[in-house]
This record gives sequence, structure tokens and C-alpha cells, in this order.
Amino acid sequence: MKKIAVFPGSFDPITIGHIDVLKRALPLFDEIIVAIGVNADKKYMFSLEDRKRFIEASFANDNKIQVKTYKGLTAKFCLKEKAQFILRGLRNTSDFNYEQPIAQTNALMTGVESIFIMCSPEVSNISSSIVRDVLRNEGDASKLVPEVVLK
Repeated sequence: MKKIAVFPGSFDPITIGHIDVLKRALPLFDEIIVAIGVNADKKYMFSLEDRKRFIEASFANDNKIQVKTYKGLTAKFCLKEKAQFILRGLRNTSDFNYEQPIAQTNALMTGVESIFIMCSPEVSNISSSIVRDVLRNEGDASKLVPEVVLK
């Protein structure tokens, strides 16, 4: 059986922190689906098409990564995709405290296990919300996002 993980998020935009987690997770899975969640109530800086394009361009040479979009519960999307795992990156204990009850609920509801990878120290300060603030204020985000986002 193929080991398939879903790496969910809004990726508004994808950051080098996301890329760090994905690259380090690649040896653990046969396939990783980067799943862009769609929330109609949320205002995004980048369109869904742009966010998908940024991720696809960042992993154009890696056939183990797919990019898909979804609405609704992540765990239900995992079942639809036959994924046994949800991949999450953790920057700090606050992230863990937020993710733990979600992971436990997902496992209870669907049997889908969450796998956590600690971000590398050099990217643990990066979040999409910080990147959006830098970009809105015309700051230099070149050390925070892949080059495709800056274009």
C-alpha cells in the first residue's frame, strides 16, 4: 500500500518554511498531496490559481508531490484521496497546542493519523501572515518565499 500524506493549508502564499517541511517529509511518503483549503469566508491576498501555481512551480521537478484544492474537512478529503496521514509543520509549542486536538479529533473520526515535523530553526519564524504583511508594505520577502511568489 502506498503511503500517502496530505499537507493541508491555505498557502497564502507558500513560504520557505512550508518548503522546508515538504522536502524533509518526502523520504517518509510515497506521495504527498499539497491540499489548498478553500474557505469562502476568508479573504486571500493571492488567488487560488496563483497559490496553486506557486506550489506547482516550487516542486515542478518532484513527481511525488501533487497539488489539489478542497472544501470542507481535511480528514474527509484524506479519505477521498486514500491518504493515511496528515502532514503538519510545527514552528513552536503554540503550533503544537493548536494542532494536537485537531489531530486527535481527525484520528478519532476517520483513523487518519497526523505526522508532525518540526520546522528547521532557520525558518521557524516564518508564517504566511508575516509574509503577507511584508508584501503589503513593500518589504523584501526574498528570504521568506520561493522566487515564483515574488514575480
